[in-house]
Formats: sequence, structure tokens, C-alpha cells
Amino acid sequence: MTLSHRKIRPHRRSLRCLWIFLILASLSVGGNAAYAQTCNDNHTVVSGESLSKIANTYYGDLQKWSVIYNVNLSTIGDNPNLIFIGQILRIPCLDDTHSEVASTGNIGIENSTTDVADAHVSTNVSKNAIRFLTADDYAPFTDRKLINGGIVTDLLQAALSASPNKPQFVISWVNDWSVHLDPLLSSNEHDLGFPWLQPDCVLMPEDYRCQNFKFSFPVFEMLILLFTDKDRPISFNSDADMEGAVLCRPKGYYTHDLEKDGRLWLTNNVIELKQPDSIKDCFDLLTNGDVDAVALNEFTGRSAISELLLTQQVEVLENRPISREGLHVVVHKSHPRAQELIEIVNESMANFQLTDAYNEIIDRHFRAFWSKIE
Repeated sequence: MTLSHRKIRPHRRSLRCLWIFLILASLSVGGNAAYAQTCNDNHTVVSGESLSKIANTYYGDLQKWSVIYNVNLSTIGDNPNLIFIGQILRIPCLDDTHSEVASTGNIGIENSTTDVADAHVSTNVSKNAIRFLTADDYAPFTDRKLINGGIVTDLLQAALSASPNKPQFVISWVNDWSVHLDPLLSSNEHDLGFPWLQPDCVLMPEDYRCQNFKFSFPVFEMLILLFTDKDRPISFNSDADMEGAVLCRPKGYYTHDLEKDGRLWLTNNVIELKQPDSIKDCFDLLTNGDVDAVALNEFTGRSAISELLLTQQVEVLENRPISREGLHVVVHKSHPRAQELIEIVNESMANFQLTDAYNEIIDRHFRAFWSKIE
């Protein structure tokens, strides 16, 4: 009897139809099916897993390994390749259906200006309020076009507002970063500034920031990643793999991460660093085969390859950052309350990091960022 004449029992037909339906449903939602059901859950690492595999399970995207790494830094440590069976990792939601309403803290917000003389203290805030200083155009960390002024602004204001002491504070926005450290902070016209990178002050004690400023603990840590051409993959399992590599980072950007922890890639000529005028120039060099990788923080790099329409050609080197760089609050050492102010920030952030609200803010900004570049 041929298959076309074979009778199918009703319960088998139902099972077969159900099986076909489930296949079609899984194809229609792709790798996000598991994510839609389990975001914000914890994941226990099992044998054979990597962050990329876990990201693919929850998000249907290997490249989102850094999302999981970012929110589990204290659990995983410096090397995202080293995860262990039994480790419990938090899986943040990147789906807009799980978004929360943005909130604002106990804060005075100043008007944007590139004219220092126009920056002023809000009239509804006490003259004794702590005066913070930041600027726009540093997405996703600080920019008033972003949710609550960007991820660092949001975390900082929420932490201070949740502090038992509830210090009053005002955030001024002066859109000329070059005048922040000097004269605005060095003259104590503003008390604290953010977000600033901290150089390796042991390796470079003569650095201006090291000599003149106190740093808070990191408010947020960003990953510095290598962006490579998919057709010319490179290996970066250890620092030794970088010997002879040609990297690119735009002129004026920091380079201390290429020297830290005894790396000394520049001092010992381990690598060649090209420094053109712009990020676009770096990616042009990469796609033309003139450099092996572009070294940038994750958010700047991922945004650039999206805007330059390079997502099919350029990718993040999987599972290994060059470094983690903290974004700090700084106060000039000449400030009469320098240590007290840093301790207020540190204590507020330390307490806030233990709350669900901290995770909600991180997730909210990650959702916003990934929705823009996808």
C-alpha cells in the first residue's frame, strides 16, 4: 500500500499537525523563542557552554555575548572565556515588551551650553547641593537625548536618590569637555565631574589626572573590544597573539589600556598603532586590509559598524576584550571636601548595586542601545 492510500489514525494525525505547527512556529520566531520565555531568569552554566552559545540560546545572536558578560562581571571576572559549570548568570531582557517606565531622581538639571559663563545652579536646589558636571555627546553614557541622561547619569542620580542620607545634588551640562577638568573642576566651580576614565596611575604617576584628581569606584565598566574583518580573522587568546598586529584607534583617544597590566604593547613595539582622524577612517583602513583590527569601546564600535553599514563585513572578536575600563566620578584634590564627596558617591553606588533597581537601569539602557543598532 502506498503512503497516499495509507490511513492515518486521528491521534497520530493530530500529533503530526502539532509537530509541523511547532516547527513552523520555531522558524518564525528564530532564536528569540527561548529568550521571550526566560529573560530576566538566571542561567546555570552546563558543560560545553560559552557566553556566545548562551547568548545564541537566549537572543538568537552570538554577538550578544557581551550583554551577558557586562551584567555578570563580578561573577565571571576579567576573562569572559572562563566560565564554569554550575556558575549562575543573570540574563537581562533586551525585549521592549519587558521595558520599565523611565524614572528621574532627586536632581536639578542645567541647560546645555558651550559657554561656561551660562552654566548656572538651578533655583530650586539648595546652594549646598553637590554640583556635578557632565556633557552631552557621549552616548550611551551621558547625553540628554537618552533615557535619564544616559546610563552613567541614570545610575548616578538613582544611587544618590536612593541613599539613606539623600544628598541634594545638581547636574550641570557644559558641552565642552576640554574645560571640565581645568578650569571648571580645578577651580572648584563644580564639585564633581563624570564620566572619566582612570589611567593606570601606578604605571603613569605623572599623568595629569593621576596627579590632580581623586577617582570614585567605577559607576559603570565598558568593554574595550577588537573589531575585525570577517574575511581576515585574527586570534586573540593571549597578549602574545598580538605581536606584530596593526591596530587602529582614532587620534586623541586614550591608549593607556594598551600599556596596562604589564602589557606595554606600545612601549615595547609589540603592536603598530595607526591613529587617523576619525572612527570612520579606522574602519576604512580595516576594510581595505591596512589594519588587523579596530580597538574601541563596545558601544562606540558597535554603533559605528551599524551606521557605516558594515555589519555583514565587520564583527567583534569573540569572547575576549582588550580590557575593562571604568567610568568614574572625579574630584580635584584641591577641593576642601574631596574625600568626603568621593565617599558619598562610593557608598551610594555600593548600596545601589545590590538592588533590583540597579539591574533594571542597566537592562533599560542595553535595550535602548541594541534596538538602535539592530
